[in-house]
Amino acid sequence: MKNCLVVLKNKKLSDDTVSYTPCERAFASAGFYFDKIAVIGYDSSKDIVCQLKECREGFENTLIFCPSRMETTLKQFIEQLYGSRFDMAKMLETSDRTVFLRFYDGNNAISLEEITAYIGKKFGYRYGKSYIKAVGAPENEVVEVVEKAKAAYPGLNCNVYSDCGDCTIEIIYSQDEPKMLLDDVVRILLGALDKYVYALEDITLAQRLFQLLKLRRMKICVAESFTGGGVGQKLVEVPGISEVYFEGLNTYSNEAKTSRLGVDEYTIKSKGAVSAETAKEMAEGLISQGNCDVAISTTGIAGPKSDNSNKPVGLCYIAVALKDRTSVNRFVLKGDRQTITRTAINYALFLAYKQIK
Repeated sequence: MKNCLVVLKNKKLSDDTVSYTPCERAFASAGFYFDKIAVIGYDSSKDIVCQLKECREGFENTLIFCPSRMETTLKQFIEQLYGSRFDMAKMLETSDRTVFLRFYDGNNAISLEEITAYIGKKFGYRYGKSYIKAVGAPENEVVEVVEKAKAAYPGLNCNVYSDCGDCTIEIIYSQDEPKMLLDDVVRILLGALDKYVYALEDITLAQRLFQLLKLRRMKICVAESFTGGGVGQKLVEVPGISEVYFEGLNTYSNEAKTSRLGVDEYTIKSKGAVSAETAKEMAEGLISQGNCDVAISTTGIAGPKSDNSNKPVGLCYIAVALKDRTSVNRFVLKGDRQTITRTAINYALFLAYKQIK
């Protein structure tokens, strides 16, 4: 079975104006992949015609991703080309070919998941999915262990997605395979990545931390400097978080750190606001107020320029305090300001999870 994705867009605009990543990911999550992705300017009629004829000849499934204003013109040509008609779901089918129209400006009758489910049913493919969620795993280690798993089980499909240090390994397997195969694959992956793993299901990091806090009957507080409330924002996205989340403070200035958290002025003057000592005192000052069982603090330099301390952009310290101990972690993160901040947020949540696990 061969699949083709045809993207029709204004090629005079930058590539990020139309993202077809969701199409790729939806197909990959069902165990299907595009053998060809053709990105064509929607004003290039000749190229569009040539590509659609190629799809008719060489691909069982074609997904066309385009603006909705092209629907009528495309339908007329494709229906004539295939000798069949589109239905209300914007799907055309012959005995051996299927074409789906999907619009990036809305008006879609069915979801990408429904499209892949239809393909799976048509070709008799029954699949299952398993997940490994991890934070901070080096890319080379992830690639190496995934390749090891694939070498051991050639029929295995593994999709790896990374978002600012938060890694998802999606394992796609045929339901006709014995469960022992999946167990072996998970064992291989966990053997190499266990210290980075926070879940074996498709769940967010904040959701996993919430579950654990609720199980331990613990409350959490957050004191943020350079992450500017991002850690707290991730927490409040979780339904029911009020059961475990007491407060979040954005102690951005040095004055806020000293007056709200009790950080010693001498610590800031001698060690700097971005230091292990300041992060430690921030977290301990928060937990000493008696409102929580776990306290997270973040301080760092997100960029784009460093401060007057000559410390590098990306340097950050994340502290997690419990009532009887405090851990401080130092990172030098790479990327632009947004990437550095989002990565630090993920690390902060993960470190809290590890501390109470």
